[in-house]
Amino acid sequence: MANSDNHYNDLLKRDAESLWHPYAAAPAAIAPYAVKSASGTRLTLHDGRELIDGMSSWWAVIHGYNHPRLNAALTTQLQDMAHVMFGGLTHEPAVLLAEKLLAIAPSGLGKVFFADSGSVAVEVALKMALQYWVSLGKPAKKRILSLRQGYHGDTFGAMSVCDPVNGMHHIFSDLVMPQIFAKAPQIPFAGIWNDTECIEITELIKKHHRELAAVILEPIVQGAGGMRFYHPEYLRKVRALCDEFEVLLIADEIATGFGRTGELFACDHAQITPDILCLGKAMTGGYMSFAATLCKNFVSEVISQNSPGLLMHGPTFMANPLACSVALASIDILEKSDWRAAVLRIEKQLLTGLEPCRRLPAVKDVRVLGAIGVVETREPVAVKTVQERLVGRGVWLRPFAHLCYTMPPFIATEDEIDTITAAMYAALL
Repeated sequence: MANSDNHYNDLLKRDAESLWHPYAAAPAAIAPYAVKSASGTRLTLHDGRELIDGMSSWWAVIHGYNHPRLNAALTTQLQDMAHVMFGGLTHEPAVLLAEKLLAIAPSGLGKVFFADSGSVAVEVALKMALQYWVSLGKPAKKRILSLRQGYHGDTFGAMSVCDPVNGMHHIFSDLVMPQIFAKAPQIPFAGIWNDTECIEITELIKKHHRELAAVILEPIVQGAGGMRFYHPEYLRKVRALCDEFEVLLIADEIATGFGRTGELFACDHAQITPDILCLGKAMTGGYMSFAATLCKNFVSEVISQNSPGLLMHGPTFMANPLACSVALASIDILEKSDWRAAVLRIEKQLLTGLEPCRRLPAVKDVRVLGAIGVVETREPVAVKTVQERLVGRGVWLRPFAHLCYTMPPFIATEDEIDTITAAMYAALL
């Protein structure tokens, strides 16, 4: 045990000396926990402790860790080729994955552009939208309308469409392209709809449509910007506004795609199809960084048939065969499982298990949708204290700002969900 503790502490010391972690100082103010292995829903730390991962490694590991079918997909593909450039070449895993994505995504999408990460998928979507209007001889349509409390990634184009005031990138607000922002939707997912919800965004689109290339939003669930769930009718209204005023609609489903909200895609709650769709995170079952930007055929046709006739974007590891193969396997697992019932079960348990949190003085709101459970606090969460309490109860979550939330793997058992919700309650006492 002493040797294990020594190794654990030594690893953390070396980490602090050499690494810079995400959304952190260097070294981090709160020391990370060192993970040795992961299997199913469990993370095993170097010191022997075991934690239920209630985060799905930032919402991606929907089937759990060390899944035999995902492992096999990678091992099999590795025997043929780990990688090959995608410029001027193609391969079967990429073709099969593109066909599969177009088959399961909201109907009407026709082309797939593979990317390295969610942020890059958003960059590609923005470039598609901007180049579409340039190709049509309307270069003045070069601004994007986004929503307050939205989050779309950390690269410069993506930062420009994140909330410039309440988001995490406000220090860059004078450096990124100035965009147009509508207030965040206020009517909750199961609330009573009122058309007044769309007054402001309607006025903004009417006023700016001659300079708007696209509207970008996270359908139904605003993720890292606040974990907020809004009414599907809002999405239908925005789709109609974009059609009426000739503005493209970009749906960022990087966090919500592949079943997280109870539908395969969040757009399905409103039965709409965006002109451009961004996917990532759970696409590979959380096995590796990979994403995709899908678009309707008219977008690719206009760009391809007008000068310069090329979409000038090409990641070195675009359409990596390993990533394509594991993504195909992940989607196959999803399709062959009763994932919808699993997500509904998790939703019901989260509703029941988190309800006691409403009575806590520190808690402002509790909300649940699909396999997402959120407790919003009145004051910013004391992250170090809350995280230590969670870990002490065998649960890994990553609270931030005013939120303590969970997005567990779809394979999480009833006992594991109960453990997560009980730990959240105890941590916020």
